[in-house]
Amino acid sequence: MSDPIIRSDRVRILLADSSTMRSQLLSGALRRRPEFKVVSCSMSSDSILKPIQAESIDIILANTDHRDDLNRGFSILHRVHLTRPDIPKILIVDTYDRQLTINAFRSGVRGIFSFSESKFRDLCKCVHVVQSGQVWANTTQVRHLLELVTHVPSLRAVSLNGKSLLTPREEQVVALVADGMSNREVAIELGLREHTVKTYLFRIFEKLGVSRRVELVLFAISHGYNQPAEWMAGTV
Repeated sequence: MSDPIIRSDRVRILLADSSTMRSQLLSGALRRRPEFKVVSCSMSSDSILKPIQAESIDIILANTDHRDDLNRGFSILHRVHLTRPDIPKILIVDTYDRQLTINAFRSGVRGIFSFSESKFRDLCKCVHVVQSGQVWANTTQVRHLLELVTHVPSLRAVSLNGKSLLTPREEQVVALVADGMSNREVAIELGLREHTVKTYLFRIFEKLGVSRRVELVLFAISHGYNQPAEWMAGTV
C-alpha cells in the first residue's frame, strides 16, 4: 500500500475571530476544502502574531461585525500589518460602508468580504485571489478607495489679508491629524518619514500659534474644511 499523498501547496490560513462559535463554524467549513489548512485564534494582536511566529502562514482572515469594536479591530490589523506586511489580510464583515472600507484598507487588508452579499464559495475564491497578490473589492468599495485617493483632505488656514498661512503639504498634515491619525499613520498616508511629519508639525505649531496637538485639532475643527488637494506623496 502506497503512502498517502500530502499536499504541500495548500493555502495556510490563520482565522482570527472574537466569537468562538463563529470561528468554529467557519474554520470547519474551510477545513473541508482540501486546498486549505486552517489555524484559529482569537482577535487580538498577540493571538495573531504568536502562530505567525510559530509556523508559516499564507493569509490572515479577520472575522468581525458591527457588534464588535471595529476601531479596536482596525488597530489590531494595523499592528499586525506593520509587523508582517508580507502576509495578505482579508476582513470579513456582516455589512460595510464607505468609512469601514477606507479604514479597513488603511489598516492593511487587501480584501473585504461580506456573507450578506456573497456565498461561501466566493470566500474561497477571495482567499485565492488575495493570496496571489491581488485585491478583492466590489465596485462600490473600489469607488470609495478611488475617492480617497483623488480627494486628499486639506485644511485652508489664511491670515487677515487672505494670505495662506500653510503650504499645501502642511494643510494635508493638519487635516489628517485632525482626522485622528498618529504621526506614523500620517507618514504612511502621505508617503513620508515619521521624522518629516514631526518637522512639519513643529512648523505648523509656530505658524498657527499653537503649542499642543489638541490645540491644533481644535483649530482645524473651527477653521478648516475638506477640499480636493493635489497628491504630493513623497515630496518635502
